[in-house]
Amino acid sequence: MPVLVTTKDPRASRVITFVFLTVFLDLIGFGIVIPLFPFYVKSMGGSAKTVGFLLSCFSFTQLVATPFLGRLSDRVGRRKVILFSLAGNAVSMVLFALATKVSLLPLLFASRVLAGATAGNLAACQAAIADVTTGDDRAKGMGRLGAGIGLGLVLGPVLGSTLSRFGMWAPPLGAAAMAVADLIAAFFMMPETRDPKRALESAAKIAAPTTSTTDLPPPTAASLFAILSQRRLVIVLFLYFCTFLYMTTMQVALALLAKERLGWGESEVGNVFGLFGVIMLVVQGVLITWIARKFGQVRVVTAGALMSAAGLTTIALAHHFAPLLAGLLLLGLGLGVTQPLLSSIASEYAGTEQRGAVLGFAQSAGGLARTVGPTLSGFLFEGIGAGAPFAGGAMAAMVAFVLALSLREERAPSRVT
Repeated sequence: MPVLVTTKDPRASRVITFVFLTVFLDLIGFGIVIPLFPFYVKSMGGSAKTVGFLLSCFSFTQLVATPFLGRLSDRVGRRKVILFSLAGNAVSMVLFALATKVSLLPLLFASRVLAGATAGNLAACQAAIADVTTGDDRAKGMGRLGAGIGLGLVLGPVLGSTLSRFGMWAPPLGAAAMAVADLIAAFFMMPETRDPKRALESAAKIAAPTTSTTDLPPPTAASLFAILSQRRLVIVLFLYFCTFLYMTTMQVALALLAKERLGWGESEVGNVFGLFGVIMLVVQGVLITWIARKFGQVRVVTAGALMSAAGLTTIALAHHFAPLLAGLLLLGLGLGVTQPLLSSIASEYAGTEQRGAVLGFAQSAGGLARTVGPTLSGFLFEGIGAGAPFAGGAMAAMVAFVLALSLREERAPSRVT
């Protein structure tokens, strides 16, 4: 079977560089506040359940908004959606800082709702990379995006711990400054990768009535129904859900487990999150392209789910630093290879005309998991014990492992298109 090789898009290097920068700055802001989040809630009189509800509010609004923003990026372009999302993130972080300053929990809820409603930049960045890359270059581009996430998660917790010395309001205000810097960089540096005129013409062709019911083309409309009619995409959406479900245990329960079992505070928790970011950075910034090329994307995702399950189980049983570190290492390796390759696989299966929508729905599958997961983790922590959220996460990782095995039975995405 002949393999078609397309000319490399001259914008690819610039787009990937910018995407790395924008997710790096975005995730620094995320890394600044998330490790300290349980401590903020506790200082306002909340509990582990409150932490879960707050994170679920963000994820629920993200779940509703992201498919719309993904489809919008298919129509009006990736750049406008990225700018809108970054502006919303900046405003939400200012509200976060104000809520912390006045110790007002409802205002903290409002900031999380606004942040979720405008959190479409990651899906748009993924779609922008997919617009200008193919095959192995696409996996490499998604790995660079993941490296930006990892580097942000390395520096964010360290910066958050440093800023917290000036007051609890300082870290979220620092995150707001990062969001503004990201917005400025996007305005001046981000090229448009999607031609809105072409997108509208494609949508018109898809919507045009046909007189034949026997020669219908494969479903390419950017709609949930069309996506759910393709088995491979359904499996990928469930993989997104399971992956983000077990990932949420880090955000809710790790700080609480470390405080209860090891007596750690904000500084130690921030350093551990930074270490986790280092692992993600090395895997996604250095190793992911070689790993995917040597073993195949779907096979690596399968192994990543199994490593994540082992890491979460180890953390659930950990009462000392060494096993906790070992569990974080396994989980970081598992998530490090899984996240960028899932995006690459989804974009390959989606095709050009519905790529933004598919990645938007994929992020929404993750958003649904982030809606359910934090609340579930909070209830498991308070109802059963500190290790229960991680045991539940390990079960979700095993489901992801089985799903990835079933995906291997499908035709794997081509390496070069």
